Amino acid sequence: MTTKRACHIESITKTYKGKTYVSHLLRHTYRENGKVKHLTLGNLSDLPDDLIQFMRKRLAGEPLPSDNTDDLEIARSLPHGNVAATLGTLRKIGLDDLISSKPCREAQLVVAMIVLRVIAPASKLANLTSLQSETSGSSLRNELHLEHVDTPELYTALDWLLKRQTRIENKLAKKHLKDGTLVLYDVSSSYYTGRRSELIQHGYSRDGKPSQPQIVYGLLCASDGCPVAIEVFPGNTADPTTFSAQVNKVRRRFGLTRVVMVGDRGMITSKRINEDLRDVEGLEWISALRSDGIKKLVKKQSIAKSLFDEQDLAEISSLDFPDERLIVCRNPLLADKRARMREELLAAAEKKLEAIAQAVSRDRQPLRGKDKIGMRVGRELKQSKMQKHFELTIEDDKFSYERKQEQIAAEAALDGLYVVRTSVPTEVLSSEQAVSAYKGLSQVERAFRSLKSVDLHIRPIFHWKDERIKAHVFLCMLAYYLEWHMRGALAELLFDDHEREAAEASRTSIVGKAPRSPEAKQKEHQRRTADGYPVQSFQSLLKDLATLCQNTVRWRSSPSVEFTRMTLPTPLHRRVFELLGISI
Repeated sequence: MTTKRACHIESITKTYKGKTYVSHLLRHTYRENGKVKHLTLGNLSDLPDDLIQFMRKRLAGEPLPSDNTDDLEIARSLPHGNVAATLGTLRKIGLDDLISSKPCREAQLVVAMIVLRVIAPASKLANLTSLQSETSGSSLRNELHLEHVDTPELYTALDWLLKRQTRIENKLAKKHLKDGTLVLYDVSSSYYTGRRSELIQHGYSRDGKPSQPQIVYGLLCASDGCPVAIEVFPGNTADPTTFSAQVNKVRRRFGLTRVVMVGDRGMITSKRINEDLRDVEGLEWISALRSDGIKKLVKKQSIAKSLFDEQDLAEISSLDFPDERLIVCRNPLLADKRARMREELLAAAEKKLEAIAQAVSRDRQPLRGKDKIGMRVGRELKQSKMQKHFELTIEDDKFSYERKQEQIAAEAALDGLYVVRTSVPTEVLSSEQAVSAYKGLSQVERAFRSLKSVDLHIRPIFHWKDERIKAHVFLCMLAYYLEWHMRGALAELLFDDHEREAAEASRTSIVGKAPRSPEAKQKEHQRRTADGYPVQSFQSLLKDLATLCQNTVRWRSSPSVEFTRMTLPTPLHRRVFELLGISI
């Protein structure tokens, strides 16, 4: 005769090396010789949590729900695919370990804010709403096992993150920067509409909001565009001024003895080179000349049209730029475009000037007075900025105009020209490679676009303390670091060119615009990949992934018994997780 044993499930929690482990054991408890003993019948730790919960309730004597599927109801559905893809990638690339090698509450909250920044960028108050049980906007709270979260905790987590910024950036630099590598650096700004902090100042606005105060921030990236470090400056800080701090950061903090800094013409100026770069051993630079520098070279005949008779790139030297190589590039397509635009603007300006001349010379109610005629000219030509190309004669009752042909010709000589300057020797970096490195700054500009608008929304900034603003910007950079890795893995499904290396190999000149690969052109035209998957933007793909839901199911007859079931993934969902190299 078989004796039935009263069984129960016992959960045992242990902490080892900072990590918490939970074991679920099926046990029978009995007395023997007056002592309580436990007999372990099996280890259930590998079973899903919902099944363990069901077994626990069943062993406690709760009635078995009906086998009739009509008795089932979905109590709740939470978007999960976007969370699984983002959180899974974060863990795969080791970002959670970079943030903190030991699990803690603050690290979990920072991870939550990074993931939310990618899938649904919003204020910290909106983050708080998304992490509450009653108002969860996704499965993130469940996946991170976050219990009650309040506003002070999120701000405490931000403060905790800022204190670790230097350590995290050092780890990122060690991972992505090597001695002798190219380091890309650029600066941007974001306007601010809240309460004032010391960082919020009026300065040169890149947002087209000159009346609004702002912050300035500089982003350091590896040569492939991967973000490594970010720093916030007061809004009135000039671009070149921020550069000195980055040189020190790369050399001292990151411990790189040989490095090539790449910055735009407004960043690495001649003054900055002479004061901060030229005498530093192991430090080289790549930048470009401003238009006034190019004009001087043309005037001295260092740059002549004959340079481009057989090629669109030539290397020259100048006493004005000692110990530097000057690589003169001429983009014929850009030259034609600028010449065409100038002629169109000149013709339009002449049409307006002719109308003024006729107004002055007409018999009935002629336009009179130097001031009135001058104001009319200024008003008509203000937008096109073509007045500089005309010789104007204005009297009380006369007006005439003619083109300044020599000045126009001098400007036309610069059409399509740009000059890359570098201290890197030819045996280390060819002319083509130097130009390519300078063009790599476009990857930093893409990062700024992502940070500021389309994806991560660094603005508006909902903080007014200096330290919180810095923490917010750093959090956005970490979110972009995660997005950068995801975009790289998912390029096949996005409008990005996933065959960029092949496209670069096929180009005939480094000077012109980078070509798109045939695969990218076909993908853009057909809105489908070669395998038939739909092509879309990164944010649209995340929205599609959100339709893969985490469903809470229960029996109507036994509403206390619940279990979790996933929505069936579509072929596109499966392809996304396959490309990311993680499980759903």
